[in-house]
Amino acid sequence: MKTPRSVHRVGLTLCCSILAAGLLAQTQTQQPATNAPFVPRVGQEGKDVVWVPSPQTLVDKMLDMARVTANDFLMDLGSGDGRTVITAAKRGARALGIEYNPNMIDLSNFNAAQAGVQSKASFRKADLFETDFSQATVITMFLLPDINLKLRPKILDLKPGTRIVSDTFTMGDWEADETQSVTADCTSWCTALLWYVPAKVAGTWTLPQGQMTLQQIYQAVSGSVNGAPIANGRLKGTEISFTAGGVQYTGQVSGNTMKGTTTSNGKPENWTATRAGS
Repeated sequence: MKTPRSVHRVGLTLCCSILAAGLLAQTQTQQPATNAPFVPRVGQEGKDVVWVPSPQTLVDKMLDMARVTANDFLMDLGSGDGRTVITAAKRGARALGIEYNPNMIDLSNFNAAQAGVQSKASFRKADLFETDFSQATVITMFLLPDINLKLRPKILDLKPGTRIVSDTFTMGDWEADETQSVTADCTSWCTALLWYVPAKVAGTWTLPQGQMTLQQIYQAVSGSVNGAPIANGRLKGTEISFTAGGVQYTGQVSGNTMKGTTTSNGKPENWTATRAGS
């Protein structure tokens, strides 16, 4: 008995459907997911620099030098694949990456999700030169020296004590407060430089026992106290130290006031100073 053609057509359609479903499943298994992360290329061009990732061991060293804790808000300038932001977030800090390439931001968000730190790590598409850094307690960067120099005036106007850490590249004649290198698991770009944004102290100050005049070049301080020249003057953020007239001064700067202790002949005494005209 012959099988009706309609049955043949139904059977053929069913077989094709099963085959198509199998091929679709195979294709879905072989092809990457539609939300697979962007794969960056070392040396790819960006707005201001090419992308080269900081070695993870150096990222760890940079955050160690800056003493990053859960109390910090870190901003990474040119955050790339997000590794510095994510590493800071793992330490409990709030961290924000500034990145111009939206594909890198997608990758960073993917990496942050994989690391389970989405609540602490975030990323923003923005231009470095148009971004407000004023809320950061720590700024990290791996930028070329000319970019660092363009950003330097803005950085020097940040809150005194803000910590700035750079992978490899300097800030011109603003010498780093600390420099360290790593050798383990690092063959290039293995040096970290740390700066503390110095308080602004240049000018005339009034002390109970007289007058102090200060000159300042970044964290280096010179001048005189009651005519005695200052030696070894140094700022570390808001911390100031110097020697004048055989007396060692250490103290804290808070806007238009300073206070601390002096040591002379082993006897500590308190000292204060107020900026003239304040």
